[in-house]
Amino acid sequence: MKFSSLQKYIVLQCYEKGGRIHRKIFREFYKTPEQKALPKYQESIITKSLESLIDRELMIGFGKRTPHKWFITHVKLTKKGKKQALVILSQGQEKLPFK
Repeated sequence: MKFSSLQKYIVLQCYEKGGRIHRKIFREFYKTPEQKALPKYQESIITKSLESLIDRELMIGFGKRTPHKWFITHVKLTKKGKKQALVILSQGQEKLPFK
């Protein structure tokens, strides 16, 4: 499966911490200098990534539901998600700073 860098970060954070994870932890992804997204768009990008991972059956989302929308507050990896996390960890290599 192909994952964006944010999705990889989300899966690996859930795998490392285990159990239910609050979604505010994923805002730390944007504190790295390589990641450029305006603060007003960060939350919607994270939401779309979480929904995509839930649709792929890698995560379970917990939250609140209104008649029109779901609000995801916590997420948890499924067994399929844990297997994918191991695959991502095995593929992870350091990037050399070529100029």
